[in-house]
Amino acid sequence: MRTQADKVRAFRALHQPGSPVVMPNIWSAGTAIAMANAGFEAIATTSGGLALDHGVRDGEVGRLASVLAATAIAAAVDIPVSADFENCFGDSADDCASLMVSAIRAGLAGASVEDASGRPEQPIYELDHATARVKAAVDAARAAGDLVVTARAENFLHGRPDLDDTVSRLKAFEAAGADVLFAPGLPDLEAIRAVCNAVSKPVSVIVYPADPKMSAGDVASVGVGRISLAGSLARLAHQTIVAAAQDVRAGLSGSTTP
Repeated sequence: MRTQADKVRAFRALHQPGSPVVMPNIWSAGTAIAMANAGFEAIATTSGGLALDHGVRDGEVGRLASVLAATAIAAAVDIPVSADFENCFGDSADDCASLMVSAIRAGLAGASVEDASGRPEQPIYELDHATARVKAAVDAARAAGDLVVTARAENFLHGRPDLDDTVSRLKAFEAAGADVLFAPGLPDLEAIRAVCNAVSKPVSVIVYPADPKMSAGDVASVGVGRISLAGSLARLAHQTIVAAAQDVRAGLSGSTTP
């Protein structure tokens, strides 16, 4: 098995703008092993998938369960694992810093920091505070070892479809030391192109399976360095197993008694 430091180095090298790494988002050791066996070079956890697995809503799993799940996943495979740690389960810069240390101890190669607060009345942190959180995460990761820190600007997922502000946030996060920049929910290829052109660090975007509007090739063509599948695989898995069970039950209606 590779060391955590080896996985971090390998993970960094996979981020090549224009030739992005496809990083499936999984929610268990079993799904992690399946993706590793399928030849994927890196994977990530999904907060939405983990929430489905725990029977709660996205955002309700919490820090302890999220770290424990990520630890088990990282131990199960010999490829880099990056964790979706939402807003680091706390508002303060110290919350972000301590979670990055936990991520390194868990054997992870990467972890994310969001600028979403989780509060409807003020869903996005003020820029200065959001940037300080990213800087604290990066500084803590460097002091504790190393980690690929992904900084996420969540405007488009929280009713703030402001591309200029999103770009400004990503540029501030880049200046604070973030390794990868991510603005989930960008509406189209031109918005993604604008983000890629505005920053120098690798950009991550979401591509959904069988999406006719935006393919992996499309986003690669505008300079994306990483492709996430977000919670789509977990939702697809749950829909598939429910449909399969319903198919079996439906067979009762056509059965005959010998």
